[in-house]
Amino acid sequence: MTKASLHLLKGVGYLISTLSVVLLAIVSWSSASKSPLLTICLLFGAAASIVGMFCRWLTYEIENRQEGKRGVRGGHEVRRTWRRVSRLSSGPGPQD
Repeated sequence: MTKASLHLLKGVGYLISTLSVVLLAIVSWSSASKSPLLTICLLFGAAASIVGMFCRWLTYEIENRQEGKRGVRGGHEVRRTWRRVSRLSSGPGPQD
């Protein structure tokens, strides 16, 4: 599985989890609406769950972008180091 398809799957998983929280809140609404305290708990609980999933997804997104930037920089650094080693080794050898 490619990195892009894994990333897409992760996003779809979070959307499905968010949908499940909304559906469970809808089912619970008839009982919770009888008490202001239960209503507040239901709304804040559902919102906290959705915000938590968003934060986890955002963390993965940020890490993914940082890894991409590190990979590009890392590649340049490897090339620079290889050039230095090549220059050092292409100088006069022991035969000279």
